[in-house]
Amino acid sequence: MSHANAQLTPAGRLRLAKLVVDEKWTLRRAAERWNCSVTTAKRWADRYRLHGAAGMVDRPSRPKTSPRRTFTRVERRVLGLRVSMRWGPARIAYRLGLQPSTVHKILRRYGCPRLTWTDPATGVRLRSSRRQVKRYEWANPGDLVHVDIKKLGRIPDGGGWRIHGRTQGKKNRRGIKHGYWYIHNAVDDHTRLAYSELLTDERKESAAGFWTRANAYFDSVGITVQRVLTDNGACYKSRLFAETLGEDITHKRTRPYRPQTNGKVERFNRTTLEEWAYARPYLSESERVACFDNWLHTYNHHRGHTALGGKSPADLVPNLRGQNT
Repeated sequence: MSHANAQLTPAGRLRLAKLVVDEKWTLRRAAERWNCSVTTAKRWADRYRLHGAAGMVDRPSRPKTSPRRTFTRVERRVLGLRVSMRWGPARIAYRLGLQPSTVHKILRRYGCPRLTWTDPATGVRLRSSRRQVKRYEWANPGDLVHVDIKKLGRIPDGGGWRIHGRTQGKKNRRGIKHGYWYIHNAVDDHTRLAYSELLTDERKESAAGFWTRANAYFDSVGITVQRVLTDNGACYKSRLFAETLGEDITHKRTRPYRPQTNGKVERFNRTTLEEWAYARPYLSESERVACFDNWLHTYNHHRGHTALGGKSPADLVPNLRGQNT
C-alpha cells in the first residue's frame, strides 16, 4: 500500500468522507474532486457514518467462509509431520496425497519457517535469508557418482548429551573413548541412489575398498559408473584410489574449500544425520547402528525425493523397480 498521506488511502479517504457527510457535498461532486468513481465515494462515506475515522483503514480481503479450505485435521497432520520429521512441503505432500503447493500454503499460514533457516536438531530458527541455488543434473545413471566421508561421533552407553544434556552426557563418556564412525557414501547424481558403509577410518585402504564394493553394487543394479567426484582429501589423492578407479572411470575433484561442488552427497550426509543418526534418542551406539541398513533401504526404495518429483531412487533404476519391499 502507498504511504498514509497518499490520495484515497486513510488520510485521503477521511477527507473525502467528511466532504460528503459533514459538508453535504453530493457524491458526484466529491468523486470528481478526488478523481474516483461515485461508487468509491459512497463506500467511504458510508463507512465514515458507521465507524468514523477508524473505518478508513483497509479491511482484510479474507472471505468470511472458505468452504474449500483444507480440513483442520489434515492441517494438523501436515504440521505434525513438519515438527516431528522436519520434512519439506513436497515430501509431506507425497506422504499425505496432497499437492505441494497446498502444503506450502498451510505451512505459511501457520508461520512455519523454511527448513534451511532452522537448526536440524531443535527446529529453532537461525536465520531469515534465502540463498540462491544453482542446480544441475547429469542425464543418465552412472554419468557421475558423488563420493564423500562423514565423521560421526559414537553414542556412549546410556545415551549422550542430546538425551540427557551436556552435563550427564559428559558423565556417560567419562573415562571411555567411544571414537568415531567414518561414513563412506556414494550417491548417483541422476537417480540419487546411495551406497553407504560405516567404517572405522578414512585411510586410503578403506576408501579404495569402499569404492570397490560401491562400484560392484551400482554394477549389480545396471548402473555403469563413468565419473566419480570427490573432494581433495588425502585418501582420494592416493595412487591406490586412482588404481582402484581404473582407466574406465574419470576422477573429478571439487574446488578447494567449496563443498557445494559435491552438493548431492553433502545433502545426503545431512539427510543421514537428520533421518537416522539424530532422528530419535538412542541409548547406545549398537542400537543406532542396528537401524542403519533399514534406514538406507527406506532411503533408496521408499523415501519420496523432492528432486525426483516424489519418486524414490529405485523408481528410476530399472533393475530395482518392483523391489520396494
